[in-house]
Amino acid sequence: MADKTRIGLIGCGNISPAYFKWCRRFEILDLVACADLDVERAQARAQEFEVPRGCSVQALLAEDDIEIVINLTVPAVHAQVNEQILSAGKHAHTEKPFAVELADGKAVLDLAHEQGLRTGGAPDTFLGGGLQTCRKLIDDGWIGEPVAATAFMAGRGPEAWHPNPDFFYQAGGGPMFDMGPYYLTALVSLLGPVRRVTGSARASFAQRVITNPELRMGEKIDVDIPTHIAGVMDFCGGAVGTIVTSFDVWSHNLPRIEIYGSEGSLSVPDPNTFGGPVRIRRGGQEAWQEVALTHSTDVGRGIGVADMAYGLRSGRPHRSSGELAYHVLELMHAFHTASAAGAHVRIESQIERPAALPMGLLAGRLDA
Repeated sequence: MADKTRIGLIGCGNISPAYFKWCRRFEILDLVACADLDVERAQARAQEFEVPRGCSVQALLAEDDIEIVINLTVPAVHAQVNEQILSAGKHAHTEKPFAVELADGKAVLDLAHEQGLRTGGAPDTFLGGGLQTCRKLIDDGWIGEPVAATAFMAGRGPEAWHPNPDFFYQAGGGPMFDMGPYYLTALVSLLGPVRRVTGSARASFAQRVITNPELRMGEKIDVDIPTHIAGVMDFCGGAVGTIVTSFDVWSHNLPRIEIYGSEGSLSVPDPNTFGGPVRIRRGGQEAWQEVALTHSTDVGRGIGVADMAYGLRSGRPHRSSGELAYHVLELMHAFHTASAAGAHVRIESQIERPAALPMGLLAGRLDA
């Protein structure tokens, strides 16, 4: 086993406990510091999760022994903080989305290239047992040649449960930027990159009313972004995909993701999880059959960070890359642009489909 990769974390909010928990499951990672604009919160998290140092952002970035920094700040400053991390000579892995604006995401990739550093981005759920099983079934020809795909994420929005749902209805929010990364990353990992998209988008209601009974009940939120988006994707490999993301739906019976091939169909599990179930129905079969998972589900947020660490040690590409996250960012923008323009939008970023995980890995490892 190579020496551990020492990592730090910036942003000690609601999502951070998942990273504190799962990063330590990988033997290659050593989480040595966490930081936040609120230093007291960073110190509290450090004590809660037995992290050696809780400190300011500036202090963390000044530490010479940290190689990778996880960026869990709010979406509006993802790109800015990534640039700070890279400028400090450290590799950066950020929560989704990779950036709010395309130009800012591209600037991060360019800076990383100039500095000889790596970037990565969430979601890394496509490295879980459920989606990796789907990947193997497709690669092994169980449904033949993929010809089409559907993806649906529909609900009524977060104002019934989130303590501060305002940002969901501002630039960088909405159902596409909030949940779209899970669905689009899963599709790209299964089918490869997208060459063009079109779509329609609307903001169905000018305001939303908070119905959280514990906080801010009855307050109104102005809606600045589309809340129902329907898109069509032409994949480079030939498949045609359909995606709907919505905060305007009370209830539905739609699948999350399905892949349709020349020899059968594949039911893909929730891409916001690391598990199953995975179901398949081949041509001629009378019913769907659940498939035993080929890869471990005993993983969580931070598996993409561990994969970057292994890539740094071996020189291989890491799977949850900044290039993948930027491709997804371009897709999300393109759906909105296509709707406004009434046209197809060609996708400029073209990437390699991330490699599948090997089977039979030992717990806590991503390389044999």
